[in-house]
Amino acid sequence: MKTHIIFDLDGTLTDSQEGITNCVRYALESFGIHETDYSRLCLFIGPPLDASFKEFYGFSDEDAQKAVKKYRERFETVGLFENRPYDGIVDMLRLLKDSGRVLCVATSKPEKFSRRILDHFGMTPYLDCILGNSMHLQVEKSDMIKKIVDLYGISKEQAVMVGDRRFDVEAAHKAGVDCIGVSYGFAPEGELEKAGADHIVDTVPRLTEQLLSL
Repeated sequence: MKTHIIFDLDGTLTDSQEGITNCVRYALESFGIHETDYSRLCLFIGPPLDASFKEFYGFSDEDAQKAVKKYRERFETVGLFENRPYDGIVDMLRLLKDSGRVLCVATSKPEKFSRRILDHFGMTPYLDCILGNSMHLQVEKSDMIKKIVDLYGISKEQAVMVGDRRFDVEAAHKAGVDCIGVSYGFAPEGELEKAGADHIVDTVPRLTEQLLSL
């Protein structure tokens, strides 16, 4: 039985596309870049922001940090709640909690923002721990997963990661735990399969069934 379930946040528990893309556009415009290709903005959903500015726009380390600062300038006042839980997510968390599972969140998003979002949408009462990054230090998601395993003194076989991008699959496998990929999130077609997700589900009801059966 998978007793401990670790969720990604963006693209897994909530549809944060509007807020993230608006804030990325805001940050790019501060550098004189007016991005009109919405699909490029969506590439920022999932991986750490600084890495994305460097990978997709060739920013230096210094400029990437400036861009992250501009992103957060808008995100913490407006973009934070340009967001919504996927239909059925809160009910799923309640059912899993009632079944005796320990529920955690591990996200690349700053922890203080993550907690505000989870509080706002009524998810916090069902969660046993929430791990995210600080405002100034990036922690690998695989290390967050390992920390949860160590915190609860469980075997890796008792834990499972749930996420929507290859980064979640890669982090889970690096930490030695299984990963369920959710294709209703933001992964391009075929990404979760290529990354080697142990299971893939396409709706929240199917995710609920899968988790209750593990």
